[in-house]
Amino acid sequence: MNTSETDDELLLRIRSGDEQAFVSLYRRRQGALYRFVLRMTSSASLAEDVTQEVFLALIRETCGYDPQRGTLSGYLFGIARKLVLRHLERSRGMAEEDLENENLAVSELASADPMVDLVRREGIQQLRKAVQALPRRYREVVVLCDLEEMDYADAAVVLDCPIGTVRSRLHRARALLLEKLRPKRESRSGVNALKLARSVI
Repeated sequence: MNTSETDDELLLRIRSGDEQAFVSLYRRRQGALYRFVLRMTSSASLAEDVTQEVFLALIRETCGYDPQRGTLSGYLFGIARKLVLRHLERSRGMAEEDLENENLAVSELASADPMVDLVRREGIQQLRKAVQALPRRYREVVVLCDLEEMDYADAAVVLDCPIGTVRSRLHRARALLLEKLRPKRESRSGVNALKLARSVI
């Protein structure tokens, strides 16, 4: 198995019926797609369902991926986004799941000092709540660009908008996050908090 194969090369092999190529592409892209949906919806079960649907859509003959329009990764995020939007529209007005029920991977931040660990956990929990409370158009760009580290061009394809719109939404989203987090963390900027929490939310 050639691990240096591009996504497009793996897709060509998938089209010819190569199951190992599908497994390789799934392993390469599944985690980021799952995290995107989880961060957008706070629902682990929905994240699993959407991730599976994205890959099912990819293997259908009617798959509309066009390499001229963007990367395969961007295309997969685009499918996930559409499925998330459909879910959000259906569940509008329903109470959001309690964030406490989500499994926070805070063990990576454990320290010898329980007070320091507690403060960090509270900070990450506040950040999760702040990201989740953003309007959808701002939450999307934060999740894609800051948390998943997607470049602006790919994010623009996923969101079906100009790069300038991605930049302006991200600027506004960061300002909103900073505003929400300032009472709790005067000394930490929203962007730095996002970088700290990228691996745990």
